[in-house]
Amino acid sequence: MRVKRGVTAHKRHNKIRKSTKGMQRTHRASVRRGKQAVTKSLQHATRDRRTRKRTFRQLWNARINAAARQNGTTYSQLIAGLKATNVELDRKILAELAVNQPKAFAEVVKTAKK
Repeated sequence: MRVKRGVTAHKRHNKIRKSTKGMQRTHRASVRRGKQAVTKSLQHATRDRRTRKRTFRQLWNARINAAARQNGTTYSQLIAGLKATNVELDRKILAELAVNQPKAFAEVVKTAKK
């Protein structure tokens, strides 16, 4: 008996169409172009999950540096002082303090300067 592949092909095509929702024109209409678009978008997603970590660390460092300079020190001096006094605050928390609680950040700077 002959095997017809219509059901399998339609399922595969519908899977691609579901993934390309929100894309424009050919990427959404054509299964072939849609498959290429989905593959590329998954590559970007994988790459950007790693880039996000890098970008946030840069942002935190910039915020810490700006707040440290307002308190009369620099980023590198602050981090070195924190390591010397065994204060284990990571950069995310330091940046959060610098933006939302400047008085608490000033206390951290005083501790690092000792």
